[in-house]
Amino acid sequence: MNAVLIAVLVMLVLSLTRVHVVLALTIGALTGGLLGGLTFQETISVFSDGLGGSATVALSYALLGAFAVAIARTGLPEVMVTLVIKIVGRNTDSRKKALSKALIFFLLTLISCFSQNVVPIHIAFIPILIPPILKILNELGVDRRAIATVLTFGLTAPYIFLPYGFGAIFQGIIADNMESNGLTVDLEAIPKAMALPTIGLVIGLLIAVLVTYRKNRTYKDRDIVGAPAEKQVYTNLSIISAIASIVATLVVQTWTESMIIAALAGLVVLIASGSIKWKEADSVVTEGMKMMAFISFIMLTASGFAAVISETGHVDLLVTQTENIVGESKAGAALLMLGIGLFITMGIGSSFATIPIIATLFVPLGIATGFSPLAITALIGTAGALGDAGAPASDSTLGPTAGLNADGQHNHIWDTCVPTFIHFNIPLFIFGWIAAMVL
Repeated sequence: MNAVLIAVLVMLVLSLTRVHVVLALTIGALTGGLLGGLTFQETISVFSDGLGGSATVALSYALLGAFAVAIARTGLPEVMVTLVIKIVGRNTDSRKKALSKALIFFLLTLISCFSQNVVPIHIAFIPILIPPILKILNELGVDRRAIATVLTFGLTAPYIFLPYGFGAIFQGIIADNMESNGLTVDLEAIPKAMALPTIGLVIGLLIAVLVTYRKNRTYKDRDIVGAPAEKQVYTNLSIISAIASIVATLVVQTWTESMIIAALAGLVVLIASGSIKWKEADSVVTEGMKMMAFISFIMLTASGFAAVISETGHVDLLVTQTENIVGESKAGAALLMLGIGLFITMGIGSSFATIPIIATLFVPLGIATGFSPLAITALIGTAGALGDAGAPASDSTLGPTAGLNADGQHNHIWDTCVPTFIHFNIPLFIFGWIAAMVL
């Protein structure tokens, strides 16, 4: 009985039964630690020590939440809603609405893809961009699960395929860790190895948007958490300041590579321009932190969960058990290796952090089974990406939820994690397996 598998299963089952994700992660960590041979006190100690691993990310989310609330108070969301209503109308002009929905899907896909490679700001754009357009999405009847899949696609597909921005980091991690485990692969060859898995993601996105979540879904017209209940009064200065603050945030994020400093820069612009009064700044920051507290606590708890999993030593045991099961069967080995990657990444919540663990396991196992270097590369890259889409503690799911749940109508597990798991992990698994067999 492997502690890693049991811990992840406990966490997933509890999450799916609507136990709070923070509690599910904590209980899963305790279960894994005890089954892995750690005492109760040792498990608690390792879990507590690991909490600090995501402190920076948690604070980043909190400050971005404050910035999102500040943007809502400038009146920019009201301007955006008014403009879109003029385009689509309030009546039965279904063609205009369909075209508007298609344009929104296209632009969000483009922006989220750019956030990984062109302007590498990762998820920083989501709490800024998504909350202001929620009323627009409601007006158009857009199913937010479709938006969640669009955003997660853009946060995942570009870095596993394109060697720029975060893609250069991800593929560099793959190459470095394969080399440290005795197998050299050219960086230029990694996009070729990841082409088929990326096609799987594209197919999953098209199914989600064009089939599964094509129909309209009704949401209540609620205000963003922390935004005043009354209609916002805005001026030309407040709108210009809001746009300037967004630009400042994106520029500073690109320059400093710090979401904390970027969010502070945006808040400073809004306060300095007078769009947010000094006496209101305290309440804006407090409300924003409340909005993001859920996400921040998940990130902190996930770090503790990952620390306990690593401490048990059962990750290494998992590869030994896999070798005993598959023998010399390449097809069987590929299936089990991808399954292991899925479980490890679902537990840790980060493909980047999972690659060093996976490479240590997959390189010797892949060589022993007779896979080519490109096939092993495809297995490692795919296994790392598996779970990044669909994991409760992944940036690729937490980011979309942070924006789409700004008015309290989007469930993290059932509206983000389950849709992205079904539409991305299943085709990614299939096409990753095919890539391993044909390369």
